[in-house]
Amino acid sequence: GSEMCIRDRSNPPYSQAWNPTDKAEDPRYRRFGLAPKGKADFAFLLHDLFHLKPDGIMTIVLPHGVLFRGGEEGTIRQNLIEQNHIDAIIGLPPNIFYGTGIPTIIMVLKQKRTNTDVLIVDASKGFAKEGKNNVLRARDIKRIVDVVVHRKSVDKFSRTVSRDEIRVNDYNLNIPRYVDTFEEEEVEPLTEIVAKINQTNATIESQTASLLDMLGQLHGTTKEADAELKAFVKAFKG
Repeated sequence: GSEMCIRDRSNPPYSQAWNPTDKAEDPRYRRFGLAPKGKADFAFLLHDLFHLKPDGIMTIVLPHGVLFRGGEEGTIRQNLIEQNHIDAIIGLPPNIFYGTGIPTIIMVLKQKRTNTDVLIVDASKGFAKEGKNNVLRARDIKRIVDVVVHRKSVDKFSRTVSRDEIRVNDYNLNIPRYVDTFEEEEVEPLTEIVAKINQTNATIESQTASLLDMLGQLHGTTKEADAELKAFVKAFKG
């Protein structure tokens, strides 16, 4: 991120190791906590947030783990929520970035906010396949932007979540906790299922009869082969 930026876009390396030694009083991390040495995701996020102007907005692409991992990351996440910096979380489809197939999220953060809720968006299902990768189409991007700009709750896609609900969930921001995308499958009537079973059984019986008829017309080239063939047909008939 730049030193004085209104908008900051960041796509840091995911879960990279770093050295948090002697960083406890670093002004970038002091208010929130230190990311664990095995995962620098929150170190990148806090660095960018620190350099954001008071009226700034930042977006950062990170793995889903930052939403629910515990320990030091859980502490940082709690502090970010209680200090009201997390504005929105957008779950993206898998395999949309070169070099990694894992699904990722965009986290939107602000220095100052008037509201205290968090908009959570599950945009993981809106994409098109292009070769080996998935891509967000113009309509997928428009749908995401529309709900983020207007902070809209859309069934099975987005929801504004109160800070109290996040507290009840122990600051776990995992998207399925808040946005239910489950689609019930249409249950086929029992009578249609029975009709299909009966049709399948009738087809099997018909094809078995045809096969037995063909087998009955076969003869072995020797006495032994012919006896073996007849024994097989008898066994097949049951």
